[in-house]
Amino acid sequence: MSLAVFEEWFLAISITLLIAYMGYIVWDLAKKSNAGKMGTTALFLALGLGCAGFVIKAILVETMNL
Repeated sequence: MSLAVFEEWFLAISITLLIAYMGYIVWDLAKKSNAGKMGTTALFLALGLGCAGFVIKAILVETMNL
């Protein structure tokens, strides 16, 4: 395995773990603030759009490079 392949895999795994950790933080925030179902949904929707935008950007960059 070359260094470039290792870096590519490590970056993908690290970003996935970071996004999962951010999801846990949002869930914990909603739980501690007693946000309820509507508030929890709003938190995940608002903060999840940033993660979704990052994933969509990565997909668009890869498809445009083909």
